[in-house]
Amino acid sequence: MASMLVKDNPILLPLNVEKTVYDGFITVQVRECQQVVRVTTEQRFHCLFPNLYWEVCLKKLPKCYSIPPPQYYSQLILEMETLGWDKLLFIDTQFQILRMKAEDSSGRQHILTINLKSKHPAEAPECSADLPVPLLLKWTPQSSLNQLYSQFLLVIEALTEFWDVLDEIDAKTWILEPEKPNLSDTMRRIAIANNVSIKVEVDPQHPKMLPECCLLGAEHVVTPLRNNLNANMHLWNPDSGVLQNLQDVLEIEFPSPATHEKSMFSVECGICYSYRFEAAIPDQVCNDPRCSQPFHQVCLYEWLRVLPASRQSFNTVFGECPYCSKPITVKTAAQKS
Repeated sequence: MASMLVKDNPILLPLNVEKTVYDGFITVQVRECQQVVRVTTEQRFHCLFPNLYWEVCLKKLPKCYSIPPPQYYSQLILEMETLGWDKLLFIDTQFQILRMKAEDSSGRQHILTINLKSKHPAEAPECSADLPVPLLLKWTPQSSLNQLYSQFLLVIEALTEFWDVLDEIDAKTWILEPEKPNLSDTMRRIAIANNVSIKVEVDPQHPKMLPECCLLGAEHVVTPLRNNLNANMHLWNPDSGVLQNLQDVLEIEFPSPATHEKSMFSVECGICYSYRFEAAIPDQVCNDPRCSQPFHQVCLYEWLRVLPASRQSFNTVFGECPYCSKPITVKTAAQKS
């Protein structure tokens, strides 16, 4: 039985003297799969129907690794020598997942992940990177990793101005959200004052244009800022920095790390008494100027929806502030804008 097993699968090697345990590769349905084979007396019928047995085993495996042909590896080495081994950060044990490092003109570090197919270069690889736009790279059977990498450099260079804009905002203001921005993040929530902030959504394709803005805070504070924004939109100058433009149209100066401590803007929720709750920070504020207590959206919603006096209309719950009992509203989490 053992001899028949080795004859059908010549790259199976015995691991013990009894030749009951083998390690190596078996060929099933034109696929070579690495397996440890343990032969017992009850399994002698496997040799009578070897193809059927291994096909059944193959279906039971969570994933059977398909080994690329030898020319795959020689092609990969040749392409890496052309591209430069110094750009390689990681390669997995199957030589199919590569992580390449790249740098834009502003000195930011980027990582391009390439998942090669076993039919490389005939089949296009899967590529991913931390970008604010979809990564669209062209590939033909005549393409190479060097050409793919060159396309990636052009993509990140086209986004350099976008990242420059956000870097200036990050350096000169207090960012409330996201806590740790990624290269793919396009939104910044900038602190204006205690319980007052603005969310800006920067367009990666047109980073110097007026971003989408959403002011957050008590109405008596936010309304004048919103009026300034609407009245001064025509003053927006694409040749100036986004941060300076925002300050000009809002007629304010953003608190900066040089002049303010971040703790001044890290006010706890009036219900759960914490600043961050499941990555969210308080963004609901009582509109009464004498109260102005901040709450997490989810905390305020859960508080109001169980009170008998509260009522809900569509996606908005109407109730009373837990602190001053003045009217307060909150949108449901699913509908929150």
